[in-house]
Amino acid sequence: MSTFKSLHILNYRIWFIGAVVSNIGTWMQRTAQDWLVFDHLTEHDASAMGVTMALQLGPQLFLAPVAGLVADRFNRKQLLVLTQSAMAVLSAGLGILVISGAAQLWHVYGFALLLGVVSALDAPVRQTFVSELVRDEYLPNAVALNSASFNVARMIGPAVAGILTVAVGPGWVFLINTLTFVALLLSLWRIPTSSLRQLPRAAAGKGRIREGLRYVRFRPDIVVVLVAVFIVGTLGLNFVLFIAAMVGTEFGLDASAFGLMNSIMAIGSVAGALLSAGRKKPRLRFIFGAAGAFGVASGIAALAPSYFWFGVALVPVGLFAITMMTSANGYVQTTTDPVMRGRVMALYMAIFMGGTPIGAPFVGWVANVAGPRWSLSVAAASGLIAALIGLVWIVRAQQLRIRFDRRARGIHHFRVVSAHTDGPGPDANGAGRGPNPRTTPPDAD
Repeated sequence: MSTFKSLHILNYRIWFIGAVVSNIGTWMQRTAQDWLVFDHLTEHDASAMGVTMALQLGPQLFLAPVAGLVADRFNRKQLLVLTQSAMAVLSAGLGILVISGAAQLWHVYGFALLLGVVSALDAPVRQTFVSELVRDEYLPNAVALNSASFNVARMIGPAVAGILTVAVGPGWVFLINTLTFVALLLSLWRIPTSSLRQLPRAAAGKGRIREGLRYVRFRPDIVVVLVAVFIVGTLGLNFVLFIAAMVGTEFGLDASAFGLMNSIMAIGSVAGALLSAGRKKPRLRFIFGAAGAFGVASGIAALAPSYFWFGVALVPVGLFAITMMTSANGYVQTTTDPVMRGRVMALYMAIFMGGTPIGAPFVGWVANVAGPRWSLSVAAASGLIAALIGLVWIVRAQQLRIRFDRRARGIHHFRVVSAHTDGPGPDANGAGRGPNPRTTPPDAD
């Protein structure tokens, strides 16, 4: 099946299995950590959760240029071994601290910051390592399956963590997560370095970070995608805050209900990732269309009258959110020159994850002051704004016009056409501009 074609490649299959196990542990820790802050260390303080998320994701903003250059310059397999080992140690340290009863809120803040630093270095390496496992024509599929594995883990991990957090406490969940890192380390060990694709590396010397930023500057199609990702990632993808506030404050339920809601939303996320994997290539219309649909779905979730209907509404929220992000990730990776991929993906991850330090505390404040439903309304607005920006850019870049055809019938009197069909016009994707033109620009539709 075309949806799973990358799994026919042995190296990718080994990586995929290890990543699923590791991702389950990661989601278990995230759920346990969030509930530890929300219910154990504070009195249902959504702002404290926002600060934790900001500390864990904030380093993406500051370390992105360096992390991207490291991903383009050095052996990615060796880098992954270092970052995964470091995250296992941090998970074990926090688990021991919680089990001993010594954990305080500032301890969680400190571990979240350290984990954020390591994750900032890990993210671009992990994203671009896939291009060493599969050929370029398989890359969009492999990226989408990575997203599917992440969301399958999201479906399993929070539910298991919710049960274990109630039964044995969050500290033991952190220690279990430590063991799951071993699965990914074993996968890396099983993949021979000699079997990996040898891709171009960034040359040593000054100005390499500026080179990456200049490359993006002359790619307006990537810029508009990054703008949309920033808006939705900052204000719309704070799912932990939305769900915790709705479950704990609006519906008055416990950690197991919180974990179950995360898993229910992951059903839609997995569906969105698999649908993306079945497409031949990501297109801009999928990115911006999914952003608008995400906004509508979030607005419906904000109006849910009960816990049951809130869960039902979360399925399309997850589906459209992941459709947008998987399409954006695949588009950026597959249309970027291989030698620039690490730096561009580091910028992508910084914008995607690094906006949380701005958005999470704000969304948490909205939830505390105006109520959980209004925080979901912020997410709805972010999706609609991102879709509008994308639509306006496509119309301007492609010089789209509405043409009246007297010979047609009904609504077919009006057709959307591009000025490019009547003569030469600017390339909607910025091809041919700047120092790094693309010889084969992707479709902008």
